[in-house]
Amino acid sequence: MIAALICLALALLSAPASIHRRRFIALFVASDVARKPQRNSLFRVAIVGGIAATAAAGIGPLIAAALVTGTAVIRISRARRDRLRHTECAHLLDAVDAVIGELRVGAHPSAAAAAAANESRGEAAHAFAVSAARSRLGGSGADGLRDLSSVVATELAGIADAWRVAEHHGLALAELLSAARTDLLGRIRFRGRTAAALAGARATAAVLAGLPLLGIALGQLMGAAPLNVLFASSAGAVLLPLGTGLACAGLLWTDAITRKVLV
Repeated sequence: MIAALICLALALLSAPASIHRRRFIALFVASDVARKPQRNSLFRVAIVGGIAATAAAGIGPLIAAALVTGTAVIRISRARRDRLRHTECAHLLDAVDAVIGELRVGAHPSAAAAAAANESRGEAAHAFAVSAARSRLGGSGADGLRDLSSVVATELAGIADAWRVAEHHGLALAELLSAARTDLLGRIRFRGRTAAALAGARATAAVLAGLPLLGIALGQLMGAAPLNVLFASSAGAVLLPLGTGLACAGLLWTDAITRKVLV
């Protein structure tokens, strides 16, 4: 059985690309498309790695490793997005401060937005640059601040709403942006305090998810040989992925509950 799996992995790895794919790569060999890793090659490597892991350890450990990897990727990507959102909110505050300062000295809204784009960074700088361009071309500066793909799309929408109200009703834009800035600052502070308060709950969830590992280690030291049961028996092929899945589901469920408070 193991020999057959190894032969299958080698066959997939050495299988040539189709003639249409080779022609496509030859046409664009000097472009950026040819420099990027080919998805088909990566897919083959993943299949070969999975087959090799299955042949070496069995299907149960492979499923457990896939569950742990997927959970780690999801949690790391969410943490990275949260850090990026915190940074972009700080850039947005700087940009709004710059706009308010320019408006209070008599600058035109388009000029104030352009100054904010030059003085800030990140997605806020891009949004205010688009807003300034729209204003100079006779459009609405509020439309340039709306970016649904941005990590701070909700915060930008609040600034855009204040800008649109000022445009439609002739109100003082500096005063409305000051109110929007106060609301944004309050949201950032609330999110920071709430995240700090929930750190204990998240740490507790991580500890509880890792307790089965401690139990396995203690059982191994006592001579019960739980590793042999999990990795070398038919029951372990079911129990190992089942326990791993429950632990990963608990972590993701805890993250989902705590993230609802931060939204």
